[in-house]
Amino acid sequence: MAATAVTVTSGLELDDMQGLVLRGYRRLRAASFLLYTVEEPAAARAFLAELAPRLTTAATPTTADTALNLALSASCLIRLGLPAAAVATCPLELREGMATPHRSRILGDLGANAPEHWRFGGPSTSPVHLMLLAYATDAARLVALIDELAASAASGGAVEVARLETIDIGQAEHFGFHDGISQPRLEGVAGARHEGGDTVRAGELVLGYRDEYGLYATRPLIDARDDPDRLLPDDVEGSGQRDLGRNGSYIVLRQLEQDVPAFWRFAAAAAGDDGADRRNEVAAKLVGRWPSGAPLVLASERDDATLKDRNDFRYHTADEAGLRCPIGAHIRRANPRDSLDPNPGSSASIAVSKHHRLLRRGRSYGPRLPIDRALEGGDGAARGLYFMCLNTNLPRQFEFVHQTWALSPKFGGLYDEPDPILTAGGSFSIPGRPVRRRFTNLPRFVTVRGGAYFLLPGIRAVRYLGSMGGEPGNSSFPVGS
Repeated sequence: MAATAVTVTSGLELDDMQGLVLRGYRRLRAASFLLYTVEEPAAARAFLAELAPRLTTAATPTTADTALNLALSASCLIRLGLPAAAVATCPLELREGMATPHRSRILGDLGANAPEHWRFGGPSTSPVHLMLLAYATDAARLVALIDELAASAASGGAVEVARLETIDIGQAEHFGFHDGISQPRLEGVAGARHEGGDTVRAGELVLGYRDEYGLYATRPLIDARDDPDRLLPDDVEGSGQRDLGRNGSYIVLRQLEQDVPAFWRFAAAAAGDDGADRRNEVAAKLVGRWPSGAPLVLASERDDATLKDRNDFRYHTADEAGLRCPIGAHIRRANPRDSLDPNPGSSASIAVSKHHRLLRRGRSYGPRLPIDRALEGGDGAARGLYFMCLNTNLPRQFEFVHQTWALSPKFGGLYDEPDPILTAGGSFSIPGRPVRRRFTNLPRFVTVRGGAYFLLPGIRAVRYLGSMGGEPGNSSFPVGS
């Protein structure tokens, strides 16, 4: 896959941004995410100083055989010795972490999804301070990169607590649907393929720039006296502080285990004796696209692979009643496009959606399971998605989309119909004429197995954190793992 040339048109400082902001490294098909606890802060700071020049930036297309990015939790910032006053400028959501009881209620992480069952990021697991995101063209190069990183991390006072290995299963996710189609485009970057009016202001995805409201997102700021060497840029809002967050973003990481047999058995049972075509139709109605990626709004009767990457469509103007794509379908919730108040079908409605966009960067894990084998009961292997997204306002973007659009049983005027893919026990309706089809007590298709919030810092911020001296900070603010 050829790398896409990047042209900057509005002053974005790509050389200070990590590459994940602009690309998901899809040409680097092998990837692994390494999670660490910092045990020796001084050694860890030296490790960051060593990593800073090695991090892959967004400045040029990635044509190398490998890529490396770095993310840090709020508790890591404290562990490294960041002053408490600076930690206090981080968003509350980042400081608290993902596994607090309040946040679990917001995100629906209850019962089988509860953090006490998690593989990482939960109350019974080691703290997750640092994440290394390693990418390579093939498995051999990835192993060599990971071995090198693991040795450096060990000498840098970091202990590995989880290794999230991924498997390249192509452009589809494990339920068998073409994925990664609808992504927001960063304002000021030209040369990338773009459809559907999805360009958002830089501040929606990168800290230190204006967002769709014309404001700057909350980000960590440093007292100027704590940066005597002026490693960090000045706060663009004129506070006199230095900006530790500029050119960074916030990463949401969640391990979502997918029960592929349950998904396809449900679709087959719902289709009854009508065969594979109706089974695939039911599955498509749950998702909002056909397996090829063709949107139901444009191909309501049957799959059409020629539409697999089409993203230039609207819901209200083309399918207000959900006769083509059910209102409760997964992708309709994730990006309602023009179907929101005020004035559905207008540019004002699209503007509302722009306030809640997420830039997805996840990877799959576990072997692919064909539909026929899934219907036979599967192979018992764990598989799913390491969901990862970038945003600059955790409550307004990720948490809002997850709570208000995905988990809400009353989304779009529905009743008792949460997201059919991400939740269990709810109902799902397929509108139709003369009658609709309604399914109740849906089984669980997805289970949360881990999660954390991170700061994806800019390169200057990594250099600054690596240069700090002193002991680990003591913050009176609540900080999760």
